[in-house]
Amino acid sequence: MERQIPRYTWEGVSGAEISVHPFTTDDKIGLQLTRFLAAESDDVVLLLHGLSASSDLFIMPEHRNLVSFLHQNGFGDVWALDFRMSNRFPYNTETGRHTLDDVAAFDHPAAIRELRRHVGGRRLHVIAHCLGSATFLMSLFGGVVEGISSVVANSIGLTPRVLPWSRFKLAMSPAFLEYVLDLSFIDPRFCAASPATRRWMLAKLVSWAHPSCRVPSCHMQSFMWGSGSPAMYEHENLAPQTHTHERLADLNGAAAVNYYRHIGKVVRAGRIVKSDPRNPAFKDLPDDYLANAERVDTPVLFMTGDRNRIFADSNIVCHRLLNKRVPGRHELSVVPGYGHIDPIIGRNAHLDVFPVMADFLKRKRG
Repeated sequence: MERQIPRYTWEGVSGAEISVHPFTTDDKIGLQLTRFLAAESDDVVLLLHGLSASSDLFIMPEHRNLVSFLHQNGFGDVWALDFRMSNRFPYNTETGRHTLDDVAAFDHPAAIRELRRHVGGRRLHVIAHCLGSATFLMSLFGGVVEGISSVVANSIGLTPRVLPWSRFKLAMSPAFLEYVLDLSFIDPRFCAASPATRRWMLAKLVSWAHPSCRVPSCHMQSFMWGSGSPAMYEHENLAPQTHTHERLADLNGAAAVNYYRHIGKVVRAGRIVKSDPRNPAFKDLPDDYLANAERVDTPVLFMTGDRNRIFADSNIVCHRLLNKRVPGRHELSVVPGYGHIDPIIGRNAHLDVFPVMADFLKRKRG
């Protein structure tokens, strides 16, 4: 199908001054922040995507997106971070060995330093999705990021849980993909590979197992991330322009296989742990992110759809655990009829989800 929406477009945001701010992490990775400035504000909002996604999640032109919603609801200074998991960079398709620890130790602290260079000491709120949420909470609860007024964490926090089929895939897939299929990454666009190649055959097999729709990238994303058909969202929650092969593959691209190893380890542990505790590069990160939970005074809204087939009840469990440690500091919102990513990219998210986020941010202004 012919592409309907330009790739990497800013068409979804109008009436704002848009500027790009590149920066470098301490481990010498080039990343960038994009600022959408509609009005000066005492409150700044930073948006974080998940693995294989990008800042495009928040500026989609086919529906009322999160950046525009925030602009229209009192938050005129919105930033979006593209960190090393972003599909706007080549890092996911390189044969690197990045983990969640790299993002928590290097990406988020460097991004906050760069952002603070422009906004100073103004109140800073974070809305984070998926592994952007998990890694930012690692930075926050690990003490390498401070001065955050509030966090909205969608789908997953510090206690990851998945459904049984996902657990099985996490245990078996990394070795199978790398050592049997010789794939260092997996991509929703594999269906467009040359016929009879390993990538093409894998895509055909995955589509055969996911008969719920006729969009190959939808099938591959279900295989990549969860249990169900579809796993990422409810079909009816997406705009027709979103549920196309090219658009879904633009929004959620390739994922490096090595991330799955770390995700599998934290799922087996039932909490976020280091990929390699002996690695001196991560000495500033704790072995137990929940050990000093009482000292983290930043309130977190743990949000999840009640049909989350990626990280299941992870945020419900995390909120319950933290609420026992620090009663009343953190909040929980379970959105009926939504899954993992449709609270961000759903066509009616501006009616069902974004108001909950904005209300939380407004109540945490100081």
